[in-house]
This record gives sequence, C-alpha cells and structure tokens, in this order.
Amino acid sequence: MNTLIYPGSFDPFTNGHVDIASRAALLCDRLLIVILTNRAKKQHFDADTRVAMARLAMEGVDNVEVEKFDGLLVDYYRRVDATAVVRGLRSQSDFRFEAEIAAANKLLLPSYETCLLPCRPDLAFTSSSLVREVASYGGDISGMVPKALVSIIQKHLNNNKPAALQPD
Repeated sequence: MNTLIYPGSFDPFTNGHVDIASRAALLCDRLLIVILTNRAKKQHFDADTRVAMARLAMEGVDNVEVEKFDGLLVDYYRRVDATAVVRGLRSQSDFRFEAEIAAANKLLLPSYETCLLPCRPDLAFTSSSLVREVASYGGDISGMVPKALVSIIQKHLNNNKPAALQPD
C-alpha cells in the first residue's frame, strides 16, 4: 500500500490545505493528514479541534485519514511505513524551507522521501495566520477556508472561547 503523509499544524485548515490534500490523495492509496504540535508556535486551536476541522474539510475523500502526533515526523513516518511526505509550496521561500527540512529528515532517516506540490496560484497568499488575522477582525474568510469551517473559526477567534465543532 502506497501511503503518503501530509503533516502540518493546520491552525486552521485552509482551502490551500484542502487543495494540496485532495491532489495528494489522487497519488496514493492512503493519505494521512497528520496534525503536528509545533512547540515553536503558539497554537490557536487545540489539536483535537484541528483534527476535527481537517476531517470536516476532507469529508468525502475516502482514502484520507486524519490524526494527531507529537514527536519527530521521521518516527511517525517509520511507524506507518510511509512512501513519502507531501508538502505544499506557496512561494520560493517555502521551497528553501521545505528543502532544508527534507534534508534534515533524510539525515535522520535515509529512507525518508519528500514530494513537493505547488499550490494553485489563486491560493498562494492564503495562510493559516492570514485566516486567523482576518477572522479576528470579523472579516470574511469564506474564500479562504472550507464552508464547514467558517463559523467554527469565526466563533473561536471572535469570542476567544473553545471552538465548537458544529456551527449554529
């Protein structure tokens, strides 16, 4: 079985993430979207909420599974016997960053492989941090995130309360 991993903090899951995950799912038997804890970043949504949002966003794509993991990606890669890791590229600076991470992971695990997918041009400037900023000011994020996530994200960021998984 050909297994790809799409890792990230996904804080929150955006239309760009959906695009990369949907395209990656076409390239494999199983795509594992892995919600990672990035200790260098402040997470705005807890891991369980991020998992739930990714599952809602990818509903209907049969070969996609979503789970959380706290640790080295190479350890997860080894555990699930992955074929490769998929990463999305929005810009030239993303390429440099992703190439450095791929090289470091390859040093830790020689069988580690990375597949870089460029995002659609219309999604190149959509990021989780932009979504959070726009939503925190009450702006319209409907073009940036899946429809099922709009009210969840807006409520959480406007009320600074735990995000509900079911919109009103």
